[in-house]
Amino acid sequence: MQLKTLTNQTIALAGIAQAAALVHQLATTGKADNAALEASISSVLKIDADTVLDIYGGLDNLKLGLDQLSGQMTGYKIAEPQQARYCASLVFLENRLAKEPQMLNIIQTGIIKAQIQADQFGLLHENVLANLGGLYQETLSNLQPRIMVNGNPDYLSRPDIANKIRACLLAGIRSALLWKQCGGTRWTFLFSRKKMQTELEQLVKQVR
Repeated sequence: MQLKTLTNQTIALAGIAQAAALVHQLATTGKADNAALEASISSVLKIDADTVLDIYGGLDNLKLGLDQLSGQMTGYKIAEPQQARYCASLVFLENRLAKEPQMLNIIQTGIIKAQIQADQFGLLHENVLANLGGLYQETLSNLQPRIMVNGNPDYLSRPDIANKIRACLLAGIRSALLWKQCGGTRWTFLFSRKKMQTELEQLVKQVR
């Protein structure tokens, strides 16, 4: 399997955009697209996969992310500035994480534990989300600058929603790592933007 392709880079970016969209949904409404949430959380637990799409369980599971990414990449104004900020922060944070091998080991151990819990209780069980949320809080939230999530204080103060938000941020980091593994860089994004938009249009058509 050839990993470093424009298609794979675009899919990984959609994964980041989907995680950011879920964070925004949860923080502002207390709810999230359940199919997208399941796909994003599942991607965290898939350490090994045959293809990039297998990480998300198929292209249809990235519909939310593809739509959000399409909105970000077309037009002169940023469609969702808050979500665009989350996306940029996730990519930056993953770069910081890559320089912290001890933290990476802690995260990997925590993910293995979450895999066992998911097999026992189900993917979106509160125990799984609490474990992933706690894992994010224990590790990535200590890196600077921290990702500041804006939303309704009533939702942000609820432990169950806070765990889902942190688990989605962890999913965003997973996709940011995948983006890098697929050859994605800031320069790739800048200089291949037109090609990526064309690729994105083709992927969006497949989930319509």
